[in-house]
Amino acid sequence: MVQASELPPVLYVPLAEETSNAAEAQLEYRLTKDGRKALLAYSALDRLHRGMGAEQPWAAVPTVQLERFREIDRFDTVVIDIVMPTRLRRGADGDAARDAEARGQA
Repeated sequence: MVQASELPPVLYVPLAEETSNAAEAQLEYRLTKDGRKALLAYSALDRLHRGMGAEQPWAAVPTVQLERFREIDRFDTVVIDIVMPTRLRRGADGDAARDAEARGQA
């Protein structure tokens, strides 16, 4: 796992679904190509929007809390500032890309 000292003090992380209650927030995880459970994290909100799309629910998390989340959710790695392919994003852009791919247009 990336050491907290190598990261900014706050990270922006994708949520599984939008919520107004922080206690109910669930982080969204993705599987890497080699099967590891990864927490995607972004060093700035504009990078989260660029990497996950503007419709992605998110939360700002103090970096020092990553280890606590790791203990609870048992993720294997943190991936920083990754740009997800459009078809893997939430919202209209992701839906359109998946539909085009299904029709053989992607």
